[in-house]
Amino acid sequence: MKTMSCYQLGGACAIEFTANTFDEIAELSKKHGLEMFQKKDAAHLEAMHKMQTLMQDPKAMGAWFENKRKEFEDLPSN
Repeated sequence: MKTMSCYQLGGACAIEFTANTFDEIAELSKKHGLEMFQKKDAAHLEAMHKMQTLMQDPKAMGAWFENKRKEFEDLPSN
């Protein structure tokens, strides 16, 4: 199991997600983002806007995603 924060995953708070794989942690982050979107949390909405801008460039988005995957893989297990 490894832990990453919302901040580490491009978000806007210190909540932590723990999972066995990067795909699992990305899914937890996505679920959290949807919850914050529904609550209209301003800081998370701003972070989402930045991600949407990044997503307009598939190459840049792929590089960001792979960087986060490597960051996850490099973390020590809990």
